[in-house]
Amino acid sequence: MEAKKVLEDLKRRFPGEPEYHQAVEEVLSTIEEEYNKHPEFEKVNLIERLCIPDRIYQFRVTWMDDNGNIQTNMGYRIQHNNAIGPYKGGIRFHRSVNLGILKFLAFEQTFKNSLTTLPMGGGKGGSDFSPRGKSNAEVMRFCQAFMLELTRHIGPDVDVPAGDIGVGGREVGFMFGMYKKLTREYSGVLTGKGLEFGGSLIRPEATGYGTVYFLRAMLKTKGDSIEGKKVLISGAGNVAQYAAEKVLQLGGTVMTMSDSDGYIYDPDGIDRAKLDYIMELKNVYRGRIREYAEQYPNAKYVEGAKPWGEKADIALPCATQNELNEEQAKTLVANGCIAVAEGANMPSTPGAIRVFQEAKILYSPGKASNAGGVSVSGLEMSQNSERLSWSAEEVDAKLLWIMENIHENCVKYGTEPDGYVNYVKGANVAGFMKVAKAMMAQGIV
Repeated sequence: MEAKKVLEDLKRRFPGEPEYHQAVEEVLSTIEEEYNKHPEFEKVNLIERLCIPDRIYQFRVTWMDDNGNIQTNMGYRIQHNNAIGPYKGGIRFHRSVNLGILKFLAFEQTFKNSLTTLPMGGGKGGSDFSPRGKSNAEVMRFCQAFMLELTRHIGPDVDVPAGDIGVGGREVGFMFGMYKKLTREYSGVLTGKGLEFGGSLIRPEATGYGTVYFLRAMLKTKGDSIEGKKVLISGAGNVAQYAAEKVLQLGGTVMTMSDSDGYIYDPDGIDRAKLDYIMELKNVYRGRIREYAEQYPNAKYVEGAKPWGEKADIALPCATQNELNEEQAKTLVANGCIAVAEGANMPSTPGAIRVFQEAKILYSPGKASNAGGVSVSGLEMSQNSERLSWSAEEVDAKLLWIMENIHENCVKYGTEPDGYVNYVKGANVAGFMKVAKAMMAQGIV
């Protein structure tokens, strides 16, 4: 395989999808050497088959707002690869959603799910509908209209969606209710459900907790820990909130959080009480992060910016893709940052990743460090299949084991001759090899 040639062909066939091209390039550039050790892969054109989704569903979603007006949005589901299990991946509701973004997410999800060691393939879906500013009734009507079409493409042994940006417990609940009504069956077809109807303990916390567990494992390779470290976190949603919670539990100090309007920096640190305020602000009142600075005047609010210019030891990008660019990465390194663990999907641009790796700081891609969310989704699927509910301690212990196992595989495949662990290469090669071997075993399908 010549990675450059494969990428050029994909760009020609699928123009106008920069995020998808970016995700493919990152993987191909790191697995090329390993891939070429296996001529049997090239003989069956495995790389092209792995890059292109199995199938893509696009559909119109029509719903009525509270004023009686009819609105339309686009709905999507990308079923990328099911070589190692049913398609598995979140549903995103955000105005930025388009086909290229979902193809990148589904591609990444395939390798992330492979890394967890659980039997899950890769998929992703969503809509350009945004729940922001909508009433509960409007969100319900949209979710029901969305599920009217999606129902025919998913199932507990076919494709099991979950939440993502804009899709939390409320949205999952509305979609599950509609799926149940349409199919007349009660199955574990969606994960991230409420505890009352098949959800798993620790699922809301899983992505954030898992990111910090992975960070702890990285620091341990240097004989270091989170205790006493200052941490920059972007985002204020589910991932950011629980990453902050776990950092506090392990003795670190959270300095920042953000949303799409700007970020707050608290020189005194965001302690447990302050984090509780943010959780209530975002989860209950659906407020904006700037309100934190009004509540705690010592903090500053910076509008229209990301927190990467602040000085700290560790950075956890937990918001969205490409939120941390090359210049910001240089600033982080210059300010003494020793580790970056991604809680979001592909939040660092290729230029930023180069800066981190050239500086030889600890850096983990989202497909490794944020795999905790889908891991506990997989555990939720297991509990649904067995009609059981595990304790929080059991689920958390399994999550910790999975994250440490992912870290071990990244070290195995990513350690370079000088001893530096290239976590990008390690994650990509480890995830790729499992999927590739499964595809080879199953023939040309």
